[in-house]
Amino acid sequence: MRMLFLPLLMLPAALLGACTQTQADVERAQVREAGVQEKLAKELAGLVPGKPVSCINQFPQKQSSGYGATILYRASGNLVYRSDTVGGCEGIARGDVLVTQTPTGQLCRGDIARTFDQASRFPTGSCSFGAFVPYRKP
Repeated sequence: MRMLFLPLLMLPAALLGACTQTQADVERAQVREAGVQEKLAKELAGLVPGKPVSCINQFPQKQSSGYGATILYRASGNLVYRSDTVGGCEGIARGDVLVTQTPTGQLCRGDIARTFDQASRFPTGSCSFGAFVPYRKP
């Protein structure tokens, strides 16, 4: 009977070991995050942040792009809005499609967006928008 319970006692330890990150995994994630932050800094270089706003008009936005948990909306050559999201919309940095549903035609802080794989159309994540910070050329 003892021999039967020994493997069962070892199972949680084995599963826990399979779920832990190695130091190499942590370092790779840090390097990846540093690269994302570098690209974001390049995109916002030369622009000055303004006072955050709760909502922006959805339709005049010409382009959106993702940098980790941050989404940039380019309204014009002189104006970019930055929203730091909460959740899992990081997939837009690799090309996933960002889908929003707003009855007012505006994107607002707290609105939920979903991401979908372009090829398979399967959902890949969701997040909520933070405040929208306008960045303008001085």
